[in-house]
Amino acid sequence: MLEQLIAYLSQVDIVWIYVAVFAISFIENIFPPFPSDVVIVFAGSLVAIGTGSVVITLLLATAGSTLGFMAMYWIGDQLGDRVLETGKIPFVSIKLVYKVQIWFRRYGYWVVIGNRFLAGTRAVISFVTGMSELNLTVTTLLSAISALVWSSILLYLGYVVGDNWRLIREYLDTYSLVVTGIVVLAFIVWGLLTWLRKRRGTTYN
Repeated sequence: MLEQLIAYLSQVDIVWIYVAVFAISFIENIFPPFPSDVVIVFAGSLVAIGTGSVVITLLLATAGSTLGFMAMYWIGDQLGDRVLETGKIPFVSIKLVYKVQIWFRRYGYWVVIGNRFLAGTRAVISFVTGMSELNLTVTTLLSAISALVWSSILLYLGYVVGDNWRLIREYLDTYSLVVTGIVVLAFIVWGLLTWLRKRRGTTYN
């Protein structure tokens, strides 16, 4: 699918490439996984040969990503608690979710500013951010900064490697797997430590 998309974008007017960068950056935050990173790298390779503007591409990638993040923030804010309390997600403990919300209210802004670098968990982060009701203005600003920095890196890589942009895809796939694994492992360790502390407290009482 990705190769077909890139092949199509290689033949169309630059305006449609801009549209694709914006749309895919937006959609990825709602329906992951989606190849927005690879498309941005490809756009950077086009800039290297004089096709398109790096400024326009960067602004559209940042805007699409930020709006997608805030869309999931809104969904989390409006519907997150309701969905969990109805019991439609039986494998998720409401008590655990509340603990995550407390943690997010303390440290969530750091997670938001790093969200674009946390491949595979971006939609979850924005959803939980909304559930935790972090400040809307601050969250929007930090998510935009995160998207701007990450998109700048991807465009630069695409510009540097040019026609060899597919090499970056392989590194991005590996990066995504490693980061996702680390995040999942960290969550498991956090859950285990929380359970152990609770058990010790119960034992002492």
